[in-house]
Amino acid sequence: MDRLHVVDRAFPGRAALDTAASRALLQAVACGERPETLRLYRPDDVVAFSSTDAQRPGFAAAIRAARAAGFDAALRLAGGSAAVFHRETLAFGWCRPAPDPRLGIRARFEEMAELVARALRRHGVDARVGAVPGEYCPGEYSVNAGGRTKLMGVGQRIVRGASWVGGVIVVGASARADAALSPVYAALELAYDAQATGSVEDEIGPVEVDTVRDALLAELASARELADTDFDDALLEVAAQLEPRHRAEG
Repeated sequence: MDRLHVVDRAFPGRAALDTAASRALLQAVACGERPETLRLYRPDDVVAFSSTDAQRPGFAAAIRAARAAGFDAALRLAGGSAAVFHRETLAFGWCRPAPDPRLGIRARFEEMAELVARALRRHGVDARVGAVPGEYCPGEYSVNAGGRTKLMGVGQRIVRGASWVGGVIVVGASARADAALSPVYAALELAYDAQATGSVEDEIGPVEVDTVRDALLAELASARELADTDFDDALLEVAAQLEPRHRAEG
């Protein structure tokens, strides 16, 4: 059975370093310095903007809106539009070697979306794959609840030799997510419907982030050998060097 290494590491108060760590991991996997690795962790409060967001006239105002709502801001690895992370969400980033990462982009999206949907169904959520009207960072591989509200968003980044599939599952506090998203999307002049933002908790009642994490790991463990690991000093040094690239500055 193939081994998948799993890292649970966050960087509270350093939103740009959080993204930089994923980028450093992607680079390390691409050059063969690290094996296939999944980051699965509880993030800090941050609005993650794309490079496309950064080109919009309202970007500076969007950063201010995020911070006024109590969220830091960072530039993420994937494209799309702004997504929100907070302490009642579960963040993931799956790095794997890929000789030609352009091949299999769709398959990797499908695999991640179906994995999350199956994990949520374990706890009684009517989890489906697909976008819902008015959702933030819209995409066909979002996971939704009953075709009504978005629960998970996912993006992808490829480099020579590796791919990264990352995103966020909103476990609880959907109102907090909306409190950041509504003014941010207004500043960016992007369509957004607050009614399309949901959480696992909205569907099944109180649930811990670790419960959703355990469900994801259980799904993975049915096909993979899982091994806990951590970032080493060399990777953290690279992440620190990359950190400035992911600071969101209007």
